[in-house]
Amino acid sequence: MDFKDKLMEGVVPIIPTPFLENEEIDEAALRNLVDFACSCSIEAACLPAYASEFYKLTDDEKIRVVKIAVDQSKGRIKIVAQSNHPSLKSAIRLAQENVANGADIISLAVPRIFSLPENSLMEYLSGFLSAIPGTPVLIQDFNPGGSSISASFIKALNEKHPNFKYLKLEEPLCAPKFENIIHVTEGKVGLFEGWGGLYMLELVPIGISGVMPGLAVADILQKVFTLRRMGESDKAFTLFEKVMPQIFFSLQNMELFHYAEKELLKARGVLSNSIARKAAYLPDDSSINYIRELNERIVTLVKSF
Repeated sequence: MDFKDKLMEGVVPIIPTPFLENEEIDEAALRNLVDFACSCSIEAACLPAYASEFYKLTDDEKIRVVKIAVDQSKGRIKIVAQSNHPSLKSAIRLAQENVANGADIISLAVPRIFSLPENSLMEYLSGFLSAIPGTPVLIQDFNPGGSSISASFIKALNEKHPNFKYLKLEEPLCAPKFENIIHVTEGKVGLFEGWGGLYMLELVPIGISGVMPGLAVADILQKVFTLRRMGESDKAFTLFEKVMPQIFFSLQNMELFHYAEKELLKARGVLSNSIARKAAYLPDDSSINYIRELNERIVTLVKSF
């Protein structure tokens, strides 16, 4: 079966954007991150997303990091190219460039800068999907100020655009909604849970396709996902409980997450610094020490595999 006809599954981590001291993109470090992703027994990785600081990158930089990831992966994993922009015209330009540069899947966040009715969102998403009809698309909906797109909306969008293959939702207590989406779409849309994978143990049994956490814990969460799906729930819970404190603490603030994620990648020998572009979170001494403690526990856990 051709890849584009097969739904991807498992952990699809977000690759962070590494920076030099002058806050320019560190290409060598990005290539190291892609190599690390390829070592995590995963099928695909995504960038530049929220956890990649996409909102601090220029459009040309967004295209550049995808091109580097495609080149470095050399087909070992699939590259999901996030092509976010509140302007449909600009989002299409990003997506088409990413497709031309070899991205396997395109991802797009629903524009949530201001509240929009569903008919406006349908027009935006339909226009985007129509612009790359031969490429599978993952739509992400993160809406802290309200509800995400409805099951009926998702069904209608998938029926109109078969290349709408995946949906990533980031909200608590979403199991009933996920079950409803699976039912109304007859499983044609692969569902992914975001928010660091915090809700994955609840959602794996109902049939989600996977989770999209940070890269630093991708190999651990892939094991958790596989164990839970295979019915080895005790082992899945035991492993997840050891990594959950770090995920939960870091997700209190998105900018704090960037610091904690890059510090963990440093501790694992993958990155040399935890630089984020300004404006960036400046953690206090207590947070720095606690993150170091949490990260050391994860490093010890990985060594026990």
